[in-house]
Amino acid sequence: MSEQQERKPRGWVLSSPPRGQAKPPGPCAMVIFGAGGDLTKRLLVPALYNLACGNLIPEDFAVTGVDLRDQDASEWRESLLDMLRNFVRDKSSEAHIEEINKEAWERLASRMSYVQGDLTKPDLYERLQEHLDQVARDQQTGGNVLFYLAIADRFFATVIDHLGKASLASEDAGWRRVVIEKPFGHDLPSARDLNKRVLSVLKEEQVYRIDHFLGKETVQNIMAFRFANGLFEPIWNRDRIDHVQITVAETVGIERRGKFYEKTGALRDMVPNHVFQLVAMVAMDPPAGFDADAIHRKKADLFCGMESIQPEDAVRGQYGPGVVLGEHVRGYREEPDVAADSNIETYVALRLHIDNWRWAGVPIYLRTGKHMARRSTEIAIRFKQAPFAPFEATPMEQLPPNWLVLRIQPEEGISLQFEVKRPGPVVELAPVLMDFRYRDWFPPEPNVGYETLIYDCIIGDQTLFQRADQVEAAWRIVQPVLDAWGSQIAADFPNYESGSDGPAAADALIARDGGRSWRPVTPPRQEAEK
Repeated sequence: MSEQQERKPRGWVLSSPPRGQAKPPGPCAMVIFGAGGDLTKRLLVPALYNLACGNLIPEDFAVTGVDLRDQDASEWRESLLDMLRNFVRDKSSEAHIEEINKEAWERLASRMSYVQGDLTKPDLYERLQEHLDQVARDQQTGGNVLFYLAIADRFFATVIDHLGKASLASEDAGWRRVVIEKPFGHDLPSARDLNKRVLSVLKEEQVYRIDHFLGKETVQNIMAFRFANGLFEPIWNRDRIDHVQITVAETVGIERRGKFYEKTGALRDMVPNHVFQLVAMVAMDPPAGFDADAIHRKKADLFCGMESIQPEDAVRGQYGPGVVLGEHVRGYREEPDVAADSNIETYVALRLHIDNWRWAGVPIYLRTGKHMARRSTEIAIRFKQAPFAPFEATPMEQLPPNWLVLRIQPEEGISLQFEVKRPGPVVELAPVLMDFRYRDWFPPEPNVGYETLIYDCIIGDQTLFQRADQVEAAWRIVQPVLDAWGSQIAADFPNYESGSDGPAAADALIARDGGRSWRPVTPPRQEAEK
C-alpha cells in the first residue's frame, strides 16, 4: 500500500464526489494587446492551452495577437510554442506540464492570427476592426470579442479611448468585454481618473478588472469552506476570533524588474489587490447567492467598513544581502536599475480594522515581502483561548491558542491546531494538527491561475472580478500610508536580511497588541512539532 493510500480517510468518509463538467462557452474572438509580452507567453496562452486540453474553449473561437513587433502569425505561434516547451522542462514553473498535447495545441494554434501596430495610433484600430470582421466570417465568432489588455498600465486608458473611437466597444453586433490587469491606478486619485476614463467608453458590465489571485482554487475555496460548513460560520466573528494574520511571503526578489519596482514598491504591488482580495474572502458577510451582484454587494459593504490605515499602523522594510534557500543573494539596492539609496519598500506589514458587527475589535494583520525565509501564502485565524483554570495551570501558564490556517500556496490545504490530552496518568495537554491537503484528495491539474478567470470572461461571469467602487475603496484604505511614506525623503534601509521573516519593526507592530506575535514563516508541520 502506498503512503498516499495510507493517508486516505477510511470508514464512512469514502471519497470526493464526482466532479461536474463545465460546458464550453459560446463563440467569440479574443484579442490580446501585448501579444509578445511576458504575461501573454507565461500565463495567458498556457491558460488557453489548458482550457483547450479540457475542451473548455468555444467551438467557434479565435485568438488575435496585437503587438508592435513586426512578425507574422506563424512566428508568433512558434514563439508561444517555444515557451510551452520550456514549461515541459521546468518542473518548478507554475505552468509546468508533463508533455504537450499536440492535438489541443494545434486546435488552438490554428485559430491564432496577428495584427502588428502601435497601440497609440488610430490606424491600428481601423485595421483591427477589418481583421475582426474577417475573423467573424471565417471562424463564426458571432461578433463577440474579448479584449485583453496584457500591456503596461500607462496604456490602459489610451487603448480603451481608441476602442471607443473606432466603435470596437459597441455591442451592436455582439458582446464586447475588456479585461484590465493590475495595477488599476497607483493611488486613489489615479484610480478614480482611470475608472472615469474607462466608464466613459464602457459600461461597468463590460469591464473585467482581473486579479489572478482569485483564479487560484484555494482562494475560491475560502467561501465554500466558510459558507458550506455549519461548523465554522457560527464562530466566524468577534465573539470567538482573537485576530487574523494574512501572510504573502515570497523567496524571490524583484527578478530584474528594478525600473518597475522603483515606481511601485510592495504596498502598491500587493496590498490593494492581492492581499485585500484575501481579506474580502475571509471577512465578507454571507451573500444571498453566489452570483456576481450578490458577492460584489457584500464585498463593497466590507470595504466600506474598513478604516483607512494610519501610518502608525504600517511598517515598511527593504531586504539587504543574505541567504535564501541556501543561496547567497544580493540586497535590493544592489539589484539592476535600483538606486543606491533607494527607499522603496520590498516588505510591508499593516494593522487593519474593520468597523462592523462581525469584526469590531478584531485586528487583522497583513504582511507581504520578498526574499523571505520561505514561500508561503496563508490566512491564519487565531481563536480566543479557553479558560485554563480547570487544568490547574499556574498563573504564569496559558493554554496554547487554537489556529485555523488556510494555506493558499504552495502546500495547498487547511489545518486546524487544537489541544488533546497527552497519554499518561497526568492531565497534560499537547497541541496536535488536523491537516487537509488538496493533493491527498484531488488529482493535480495544470493551472496557472488564469484558466477560470478567462473562462468566466467569455461566459460573462463577473463574480471573481473587481467593481469600480471596490478598487477605489482599496486605494482609499492605504492612501494615508502612501502619503506618509511618499513625504519621507529617506528610510533606514535595508532593515531586514534576505532569508529572514522580515524587519524587527513588524514584530513590534503586532506585539503592541497584548504581546501578540507573527506565525513563523516555516512549514506548518514543522511549527506544530515545536
